[in-house]
Amino acid sequence: MTELVEDVALAVPVGTNRLRVAQGVVVLFHAVGFAGMAFSDKPDFYLRFTPLTLLLTAGLLAAFQPGPRAAFGHFVLLTSVLGFFVEVFGVTTHQLFGHYTYGDTLGLKWGPQGYEVPYLIGLNWFIVTYLCGMLAHYLPLPTLARIAVAAALMVGLDVCMEPVAGRYEFWHWAADVIPARNFRDWFLVALFMQWLFQRARFVKRNPLVPLVFLAQLLFFFFLGLV
Repeated sequence: MTELVEDVALAVPVGTNRLRVAQGVVVLFHAVGFAGMAFSDKPDFYLRFTPLTLLLTAGLLAAFQPGPRAAFGHFVLLTSVLGFFVEVFGVTTHQLFGHYTYGDTLGLKWGPQGYEVPYLIGLNWFIVTYLCGMLAHYLPLPTLARIAVAAALMVGLDVCMEPVAGRYEFWHWAADVIPARNFRDWFLVALFMQWLFQRARFVKRNPLVPLVFLAQLLFFFFLGLV
């Protein structure tokens, strides 16, 4: 209860017009991206905007994050760097997630040829961790239960992303088979990320989070059905 009171007390009221504009931008980018990737004869044109969409999403979430910025900035940096090197370890050793390589959709990459990891995958780990952690934080549950629920939500997003990842050059699995261990390892890494989220000392309130989560979930879910 004390944590909830502190969150509410530190939260800064958000102007309705400002929030609606941000929500409109989120819906527009995801709707245009979905239509272009699913129905255009030149999906590559729309895929080139994926890095911009990631950066825009992170920027909008940050813009609606209330309270002191230092702790939030530290969390962004920590989860982004950790997420990036988790992927470096996974790609180079195949000991985490399975045998996979990254395509070109996520932009610039780092690493030896054949084992490159896109820089922005770290930012994606932050976004997914933040979205799911924030949603679970709204639930009247003890901390450990929130961590587990948020980690499960992260895996749920990955389940929606995996069927379309190879088709659109996000990443590729060996023999085009998604291993079950990928979801197990995702859950384990997600648990640690959510532990970091719960320990972070920033306000756990953001009015833009529910729409961004829903937009990403529906984007990948329906893309997988096309």
